Amino acid sequence: MATTEVLSRSSDLGEEEFQYRPVSVGAVASVVFGLLSFLTFIGGGESLAACLLLCPIPAVGIAVGLRAWTRIRSMPDQMSGGKLALAGVFLSAIGLVGGLGYSGYVYATEVPPGYSRTSFAELRPDEVEQRSSLPVPRDVQALDGKKVFIKGFMRADSTPVRHNVKNFLLVRDNNECCFGDISSVKYFDQVLINTAGSLSADYSTGIFRVGGTLRIHPENARRGVGYPVYTLEADHLK
Repeated sequence: MATTEVLSRSSDLGEEEFQYRPVSVGAVASVVFGLLSFLTFIGGGESLAACLLLCPIPAVGIAVGLRAWTRIRSMPDQMSGGKLALAGVFLSAIGLVGGLGYSGYVYATEVPPGYSRTSFAELRPDEVEQRSSLPVPRDVQALDGKKVFIKGFMRADSTPVRHNVKNFLLVRDNNECCFGDISSVKYFDQVLINTAGSLSADYSTGIFRVGGTLRIHPENARRGVGYPVYTLEADHLK
């Protein structure tokens, strides 16, 4: 083999090695964040608050992807993955905008006509009301006997059955309320659900959307376990 041919092949190999460009770590990370961004749709199906808690994921994905794309464009001979970075930005944008849009739609349509939305946060008296020995906030007192809508979780030990459940405790948080002793659950963090007619539910760890007539028993606030302050005669249950 001629010396010139060897040198030529060596030169070609050197050029190939020099042309190798590693994929940007930021571009790969943006795709990972982009895929995780679709968790906003899951959170949005439960509540707007849950979606908002997940929104930092797509926001980070967009920021990382744009930064990676900018660096790749400024150093095209040293780094690759520009399309990957843009894909991560695109996925993250879908997760952010789509998740917020979906959660907004759920929030706007989940309350049946004729029901007033309330929440466990609203059932809790503030510091002034507590100091005044007022167990039920004044705004909530006005809802006594009226149709309300509330979301929460079924407490596992509040019913002996798992199918066709007619009566159960709806609690604020399935991590804090359901797994703790019932005596440690505040009265404003639980609502006794009594379903009407043939309405019933199967036990689930997911969120329940309940509508019905609210009955308030403020005298029970001092009576302890087994005496709910809030009772809901449910005629809507999902």
